[in-house]
Amino acid sequence: MYADCSSKPAPYLIFGPPGTGKTQTLVRAIKEISKNPNCHILACAPSNSATDHLCEKILEGGVGADKLFRLYPLSFPVRNIPQSLLMNCNLNPRGNALEIPSKTKLMGYQIMVTTLQTGGRLVTGGIPSGHYSYIFVDEAGQASEPECLIPISGLLRTETCQVVLAGDPKQLGPIVNSKIAEKQGLGVSMLERLMRDISLYQKHERYGFNPHFVTKLRINYRSHPPILKIPNELFYDGELRTCMRPESNSYTTWEGLLRKDFPMIFHGVAGTKQRESGSPSLYNMAEVNVLMEYLKLLIKHLRKTSVGSIQPREIGIIAPYRKQVGTVEAFQGKEFNVILLSTVRRNPKLTEYNENINLGFLSNEKRFNVALTRARALLIVVGDPRLLETHYMWSK
Repeated sequence: MYADCSSKPAPYLIFGPPGTGKTQTLVRAIKEISKNPNCHILACAPSNSATDHLCEKILEGGVGADKLFRLYPLSFPVRNIPQSLLMNCNLNPRGNALEIPSKTKLMGYQIMVTTLQTGGRLVTGGIPSGHYSYIFVDEAGQASEPECLIPISGLLRTETCQVVLAGDPKQLGPIVNSKIAEKQGLGVSMLERLMRDISLYQKHERYGFNPHFVTKLRINYRSHPPILKIPNELFYDGELRTCMRPESNSYTTWEGLLRKDFPMIFHGVAGTKQRESGSPSLYNMAEVNVLMEYLKLLIKHLRKTSVGSIQPREIGIIAPYRKQVGTVEAFQGKEFNVILLSTVRRNPKLTEYNENINLGFLSNEKRFNVALTRARALLIVVGDPRLLETHYMWSK
């Protein structure tokens, strides 16, 4: 982040492509700012899981536990509170129930961590607009703009408070179930709108982003280089560089690879897309069978390499349809050593190029980007190449 200047009253943006450490960047900034005892920090995220993750990382970063408080909504299930946060939240251990502390107590903590929506409790609780010196929003690309505005509109004093939004407008945005709401722009986050429409946040042809307003993170710590190559070229101007961790090389010895330095496989399948009556979701049993064979090979490989037990984040299986397996939306923000991607769709009458072919979800750039960038060490894509090559992303 640009250290010597402030973008006030405009928000400062941290543009974080996949695997570049958006949350870690925020945590480092929060840690440095908290060294000034006169600064008060509000750190938010759209969901409780993302907020818990942010809170845990701040504590792991060496910030004193007495400085930090995690405010949960009263409706949050107590059983879902992480063990690491039990002593730093609004849980009353005597009654094993959540309660909202007094205004005085809330203002006594230097770092307040809560969801965007629960940030409204701080406003209704009487926290004055000049109290917080910084408002950080992690995963800002996934929050709707009205949701993002809940804490900002009630707690921001533009003369004294800096808003920092961290996220990636190239990944999945807010989930909007209403077509009317989506048509009116509620499917676009504040982060994406600022970068799309406001000149301050747009990239200059020669000089890049203005460091007074935007920092673009460029080092990817997640993926083996070939896995990152296509998303990097399509969505990030080829500016990302890889800095692999040991696990990114963990499948270069797998016997299923044709090239040991290229941990990617596309497996062509001419299956049949199917749909159960009364359900819009599709599935493709031919692709399921191929995925099962790859799973067997991968498990065999892991046993050979003396892996005692296979952890939940070892292998992820993604499809654009819930009926097939986990959807792309469920995988955003997560990473796995191996990703198996089933594309499901197939046009049995496809014999030549047809620009009117409907790829449905597969033609969505953000879903494509998220699906391909979850893998650290191995990416296997299963689908019908004759259909997929009709779209520029899949063709590339």
